[in-house]
Amino acid sequence: MPAEARQRPLLGVALIVLMAAGFAGMDTGVRWLAGVFPVLLMLWLRYAFQAVLMALWLVLARGARFRAAHPRFQALRGTLLLVTSAMIFFGLQHMPVAELTAINMLAPLLVTLLAAWLLHERVSALRWALVCGGLVGALVVIRPGSGVFGLAVLFPLAGAFTYAAFQVLTSRMSALDDPYTTHFWTGFTGMLIVTPLALWQGSDMFAAAREAGAAHWAVLALVAALGTAGHLLLILALGMAPTATLMPFVYAQIPLATVLGWLVFDRLPDTVAWVGMAVIMTCGAAAAWLNLHARAAAAATASRLDGAAAD
Repeated sequence: MPAEARQRPLLGVALIVLMAAGFAGMDTGVRWLAGVFPVLLMLWLRYAFQAVLMALWLVLARGARFRAAHPRFQALRGTLLLVTSAMIFFGLQHMPVAELTAINMLAPLLVTLLAAWLLHERVSALRWALVCGGLVGALVVIRPGSGVFGLAVLFPLAGAFTYAAFQVLTSRMSALDDPYTTHFWTGFTGMLIVTPLALWQGSDMFAAAREAGAAHWAVLALVAALGTAGHLLLILALGMAPTATLMPFVYAQIPLATVLGWLVFDRLPDTVAWVGMAVIMTCGAAAAWLNLHARAAAAATASRLDGAAAD
């Protein structure tokens, strides 16, 4: 990363916190719209908005770089993010925002599991301990057998796994394309997949559209805008500070989602859920920092070895 990109870490952190607030706001909006719009309609608008906005961005500001170097990577990446969004949107029909957010934020911990399984990366005992700690925190939130959330918890759990796979794929292949081009193809892939499903559910879509009020449409538009803006803020933040500096602040989404849930729905998690959420935040932030620090150290070692070989 260029030296100048590291000179604005505070701004980078601020953008990451804004990203977390945007995603928390999007989830709160989806929860508020539960029962008003079909999930497929919300997903279609969210990804269509991103595809159209990024197409305009590429045409007006970046010379229309639509061509992807690796279309299969873009298709798989976009599909994984779409499935993640679908799991979150469906889960929010049945679960409070704060608890669902906490469970979904297991994704950075699950990256360790996937990296060990799929990429055969060596994982330290401390990192395994943090993964186990995060899973224990999730069990505390879920409380299996208590009937608090029921089978609805499977949605954020599945979303955490697909988002972890999305992160692993992105970390391995993100340099293949311009990030703004990738952002366009992510939105376009999601829109392309959801469109036939939405048309198949056409009668429900039209009925919901007729019955919804202006406030509902405004919130739905806000959901689409916040989802798109969140990923743009992430791209901008990564250009201003090292990833290891930024990633722990992603967990700001949990308290922000809690505050929004309280303001909008007048609901706060109970004491047991607070404990589980705190464990997930602590283990997840620590694991994210360790993973990224290890990668930075490996890259520095490789650079030194290349320099020594050149000498």
